[in-house]
Amino acid sequence: MRQKVTIVGAGMVGGATAQYLATKDYCDIVLLDVVEGLPQGKGLDLHEAGPIEGFDGQVFGTNQYEDTANSDIVVITSGMARKPGMSRDDLLFRNAEIVQGVTRQIAQQSPNAILILVTNPLDAMTQLAFRTSGFPKNRVLGMAGVLDTSRFRTFIADELKVSVQDVTGFVLGGHGDTMVPLPRYSTVAGIPITELLSPERIEAICTRTAKGGGEIVGLLKTGSAFYAPGAAICSMIDAVLMDKRRILPCTVYLEGEYGVNGLYMGVPIKLSAKGVEEIIKISLTDEENAQFQRSAAAVQELIDTMRTKINF
Repeated sequence: MRQKVTIVGAGMVGGATAQYLATKDYCDIVLLDVVEGLPQGKGLDLHEAGPIEGFDGQVFGTNQYEDTANSDIVVITSGMARKPGMSRDDLLFRNAEIVQGVTRQIAQQSPNAILILVTNPLDAMTQLAFRTSGFPKNRVLGMAGVLDTSRFRTFIADELKVSVQDVTGFVLGGHGDTMVPLPRYSTVAGIPITELLSPERIEAICTRTAKGGGEIVGLLKTGSAFYAPGAAICSMIDAVLMDKRRILPCTVYLEGEYGVNGLYMGVPIKLSAKGVEEIIKISLTDEENAQFQRSAAAVQELIDTMRTKINF
């Protein structure tokens, strides 16, 4: 029997995720959205690509939460997208009510699911979903780190004119301008990029990585990134459904790790069929730790602000 993955939000990110996931051919997919006809149309369109792409999994669109029952993984992408000039902080109150409502419904229909949050501001929304669902911390996590690291790796590969397959990257912290790229732990075929690039070029790449989402928003004018986020989500789903125990940077609940307690932050984890199987601890320099703590403070500020209007 195929496993079941529900994607809440059939917009650009949800649609791209479903497309990448369908071609893997190891699960059935439910697309859920409040807009009547949107998930049904996208689901049917993608389902009809099966004979061409060679996948047999079912792709089904719906407006009813009942159709998502007993999902193994639920990806929450629903919410307002960023527009030019809008920060992730601006999205806070708009998306909090959406995510809280979705999470309550999903927790009722799929009490054993693993939740993957994508809605921005991601760290705050993941914290909200964790508190709202009542799920254990290993079954609620956010996508951001995989996407941020992919951007970091892309920019490194472009700078050095090498294959992205030979580049590893490391990004910690909150998803936004305060994220913490770690050049010391980023390599090309095992060689630290600190030995291949000048400090000035590394700093430029780190800055571009932190502002990567905003760069795409500025170019698209009427939307935000969806191809790379969809691929990032699918890599996480793959690690869970195939029990790969991959080491990936994800937004998870910290209880003392990295000097942070009671807060969702991006750190490296072992991701498996259990969800968050282990938080990987690495040593940070004083400067790196200071950056991480500043990022944590920014996320905490979002949480505190959200609690002034949202009860969780």
